[in-house]
Amino acid sequence: MTRVKRGTISVKRRRNVLKQTKGFRWGRKSKERLAREALLHAGVHRFNDNRKKKRVRRTLWSIKINAGSRANGVTYSKLIHALKTKNIELDRKILATLAERHPATFKQLTELAK
Repeated sequence: MTRVKRGTISVKRRRNVLKQTKGFRWGRKSKERLAREALLHAGVHRFNDNRKKKRVRRTLWSIKINAGSRANGVTYSKLIHALKTKNIELDRKILATLAERHPATFKQLTELAK
């Protein structure tokens, strides 16, 4: 029988795992079994932390909108209610960037909502 050289796919898989664990400490960066386990845990933490990051960003948006609206003499809740009744459909992310970077435009928007 002819000789079969095996393992190209499995070697690729191992290399991919070890590339993903670059920068990890101790054996988790170089040993396949430890690296695979570390990646599993890292994936769980990444998912949860991305959710937390979104949560923090949303709270920051409301804080920025509130600060901008109070500078123009309206509270956050009254501004959002006025925007909904006037059918101005801007999401909170856009409103927060307007309040932070373009206060003149945000002031016009609050005047329009009043």
